[in-house]
Amino acid sequence: MDDHATPLDPISNDNPFTQVPIEITISVGRARPLVRDLLRLRPDAVLPLDRKVDDLVDLYIGDRLIARGELEELDGEDAGRLAVRLIEVADLKSGL
Repeated sequence: MDDHATPLDPISNDNPFTQVPIEITISVGRARPLVRDLLRLRPDAVLPLDRKVDDLVDLYIGDRLIARGELEELDGEDAGRLAVRLIEVADLKSGL
């Protein structure tokens, strides 16, 4: 960068990176079945997870935990779709 250039504000609309979509993975829990039990799975089988329905879900970008939140069902024209209400958000410099 030359001496006269000013760095872009990371959140400003002038920063071209603010327009790049990014994928966030929502983790609702993990299952650890034995291989023999996994091989026996059929339609309508229930695979227990390590979390309860009202536990917070984890939000990841890649393998980095960025937030935690509660699952919600949307209303209106988006009725039936899931969303996440954020409860904890990481300081992206130091983590959650």
